[in-house]
Amino acid sequence: MNQSDTIKRMFPAFIRGCTHDGETGLIATTMERIHTPALIVENNGDIHRWRNSFIEYCTKTGTFPASIGLKGERWHIALGATIEEARACSGVSKLPGERFSGNRYEILKRKVALVTGAAQGFGKSIAEHLVKEGLFVYLADLNLSGATELAHSLNEACCHTVAVPLQVDVTSEASVESMVAEVSSITGALDVCVSNAGVLRAGSVKQMTLQDFQFVTSVDYTGFFLCTKHMANLLAWQNEGSGSRYLTDIVAISSKSGLQGSNKNAAYAGAKFGLNGLVQSFALELVADNIKVNAICPGNYLDGPLWSDPKNGLFVQYLAAGKIPSAKTVEDVRRHYEHQVPMKRGCQPEDVLRALYYIVEQKYETGQAVPVTGGQVMLK
Repeated sequence: MNQSDTIKRMFPAFIRGCTHDGETGLIATTMERIHTPALIVENNGDIHRWRNSFIEYCTKTGTFPASIGLKGERWHIALGATIEEARACSGVSKLPGERFSGNRYEILKRKVALVTGAAQGFGKSIAEHLVKEGLFVYLADLNLSGATELAHSLNEACCHTVAVPLQVDVTSEASVESMVAEVSSITGALDVCVSNAGVLRAGSVKQMTLQDFQFVTSVDYTGFFLCTKHMANLLAWQNEGSGSRYLTDIVAISSKSGLQGSNKNAAYAGAKFGLNGLVQSFALELVADNIKVNAICPGNYLDGPLWSDPKNGLFVQYLAAGKIPSAKTVEDVRRHYEHQVPMKRGCQPEDVLRALYYIVEQKYETGQAVPVTGGQVMLK
């Protein structure tokens, strides 16, 4: 990557973090230069000088610039409170006032989120609810058609752009890097990164193939590492723009199987245990960049496609694997898992979302694995 490409990724992320209140960043969209930008800065890669120039402009004019350009470059960064405002180069008319609210939903408004595995299951429900709470959401999934369909329905319902589909294979570093570069060019950076993409292959350790074992590990464990690696660099640049006041979140959707072992489900449980270890380790390192890293460990989402798919769902897999010896039908398997939960039901997306809202709202916690299991798994 040459210097121009590096600046093209870093500069929008840096501008996204330039915020008056420490909570709400600017949308910073990379565009071909079609007119003279309101503010032009030196093309020297000195982010501190960029920040000083930006603050000087805002102080002098009482407004954010409509766009910022680098000398000698044919592109500029268009700014706005929303993606439409940025694309129109209309800028932001006034500096926002200091804002603090005890309502966690108010805190979430106007944040930018990315959800991997967003085309179905927990990921889809998380994305839909975040949009309803006023966030701009990237829908990242290997299934681009599913993510595109969901984005279209969300944007149509809101009558403006609230969701953007992105194709990503979380097991491919090139794919993850490309996804993060696209995020930088559209909004500058992120506030909430939900690493939700996951797969499961059930079976006895005596019969499981190495291919199946490695498939689960590559998505559930290595995928989280790759997403965190490239997102963390983007978020660190954003923090530079805020003057070290901007808190961002990386949240892994782990599992109760990351807190206790799971019979004939070793590949999944092992990957989730490892993921929780990564969460703790990344949290210790990235706190220096004001990045919080936490995990949510849901109980079984029995109504989701992972469990209920009639061909490849876990009910079918577990019945075939003989994991529940007394079970004769899929319904028997479901009842078995419901009866293991003190609250007698499976986990729902709303349960996970409440934990996610808590994690983002809480400014004084990182490195945690928050159980959402109906009492099935209790921390010791």
